[in-house]
Amino acid sequence: MNAIEIAIKMETDAIKFYNEAAEKTIHSVGKKMFLTIAEDEKRHLDMLSDILKGLDIKMHDVSPMKNIKTIFEELKHEMMERVEATRDELEAFKIAADMEKQGVEFYKKAAMDAQTEKEKKLFERLVHEEKQHYAIFANTYFFMSDTGSWFMWEEHSIVDGGTPWA
Repeated sequence: MNAIEIAIKMETDAIKFYNEAAEKTIHSVGKKMFLTIAEDEKRHLDMLSDILKGLDIKMHDVSPMKNIKTIFEELKHEMMERVEATRDELEAFKIAADMEKQGVEFYKKAAMDAQTEKEKKLFERLVHEEKQHYAIFANTYFFMSDTGSWFMWEEHSIVDGGTPWA
């Protein structure tokens, strides 16, 4: 199997996993997040398939982070509620972050070993997007597992522990 064929298998597996995770996720934000990332992976799959067929690909300037921010904006009223994630949901976010991290490493190597400039640019683009996916899932895992700490760190709060200079 060459890098393109392996990447197609990885993207196909990711789409299946994210769709299954969305079905099992109770919280609407998590559900929508998995579905949005699955759509990104479908787009990746289409680009990889086109490269494999020898077709020209069109790499659209897509920002996974921007798409997720839109989801959070749409559902922010739900985000303010205390989130009680199930163990399965937390595990799904952890697995997803791991998958994306492995994807980044694979695509970095594939870019270095690419046979054509077109393949190299595609793999570099996939590295960029998979890094964003990783950040999304890692941050979501942190949020779902410890909402209070997440808000403190994300808002850069300073906790006064009764220091003499405060």
